[in-house]
Amino acid sequence: MAISLYDLGVKSYLQLVPAVSRFLEKGRSYCEENNRDLDEILELRLIDNMAPFTFQLFSVAHHSVGAINGLKTGEFNPPKVPPGLNYASLQELISNAESELKALDMDMINALEGGDVIFKMGATSLPFTAEDFILSFSLPNFYFHATTAYDILRKEGVPLGKMDFLGVMRMKGN
Repeated sequence: MAISLYDLGVKSYLQLVPAVSRFLEKGRSYCEENNRDLDEILELRLIDNMAPFTFQLFSVAHHSVGAINGLKTGEFNPPKVPPGLNYASLQELISNAESELKALDMDMINALEGGDVIFKMGATSLPFTAEDFILSFSLPNFYFHATTAYDILRKEGVPLGKMDFLGVMRMKGN
């Protein structure tokens, strides 16, 4: 059985986006229980030259829903994080990404197979097929940013484990 573009992208995003939503909720609960200001989490980084928590979460949405939009338009650009995001708005962003992904039509996504997608950043243009864009650009970035957001919360003491990250796995019979 061949694997479809929908299976590669949307199903992979839908495994982790709800998990990100759940670990964000655990982070919110932990901060509230420990009298910690949620918004102080926003600018935290694993290391000084790394993008902050806000960017990591915005990028989870950008490299899932935004990647699908890139398949549709044929162009994908770096994320542009809007100013003024707080913890609650990041939770809403991830929740909305999940809803948008769930609403996607499988046949419409699969009809994009073999299409061209160009990643444009300034003068740089990287050409991909739809499948290669998902497999070699979008998914690695998506997992990187989800993992980094998870790691920042772990570093801050939020009681998270591997199962909080993995989400609902696609097992035989499901």
